[in-house]
Amino acid sequence: MLLAVRVLCLSLLVLLGVAPSATAAEGWSLAPVGGGRPSIYGEGEPGAVLQDAVSVTNPGSGAVTVRLRGPGVTFRDGTIRVPGRTRADIPFTVTVPAADRSVEIAARDADGRERRVQIRLRVALPELSALTVEHVAVRGDRIAYELVNRGTTTLAPKLAVRADGVFGRLLDRTARSLPVDLPPGSRTKFTEPWPDRPGLDAVDVRLTVTAAGGAGDTAQVSVRFVPWGTVAGAAGVFAAAGTLFAVRRRRRRRPHDGEPIEVEQPLQRPELTGAGT
Repeated sequence: MLLAVRVLCLSLLVLLGVAPSATAAEGWSLAPVGGGRPSIYGEGEPGAVLQDAVSVTNPGSGAVTVRLRGPGVTFRDGTIRVPGRTRADIPFTVTVPAADRSVEIAARDADGRERRVQIRLRVALPELSALTVEHVAVRGDRIAYELVNRGTTTLAPKLAVRADGVFGRLLDRTARSLPVDLPPGSRTKFTEPWPDRPGLDAVDVRLTVTAAGGAGDTAQVSVRFVPWGTVAGAAGVFAAAGTLFAVRRRRRRRPHDGEPIEVEQPLQRPELTGAGT
């Protein structure tokens, strides 16, 4: 009986010693206000100021003092003392940046223990459809160009092509969908086939692009097509003919072999000396 009492007392002492240690080991915690949120999410236009709060929970018997900080985050109270078995809510504000970003709120106690909560900020931009066509050029038998999505929505562009030469219309391709989706801010290079382009002409090429939401743009380039091989050949013929003509002309001016050459001789007269004869 005495042995059983001793075992029971030892067990109670062990339990009493472990319980405070377990409570102390839990420590304080940092979490978004409201419960059930692993992180804080905010959305707004660039420059908008969002409001939220975090909770510091102290399950222990003694008070804990924590200091809070976060890049771009402003707290109502940057340093707070939380009594034992108490939860304190700390409001804060954060400004939405120009692009999506994640920041962290960190809380540190006097012993250097630290807890963190993540804030995910998403930029919500108004829907804007804007599209431009740039750098139009004719290279060989293709028309090269670039499409730039200058809006905030993904666009499915359509392209129309028109080319007018000296003697009339050369191309008249109605608007058709391009097999591509352009994300916001993207710049994409394209080429349009033109296998039957003229060999000799002065042409104005115009590209028109359109997309949903009223997006659209037109760009034009002027091109001169010259068959340089034929021109070079013709120039060679003309040069050869000119050379032959010059040689023949010089030959006409040169005297023929065997013909007498007339040379004027000075008139010979006796000198007067003044002596009598």
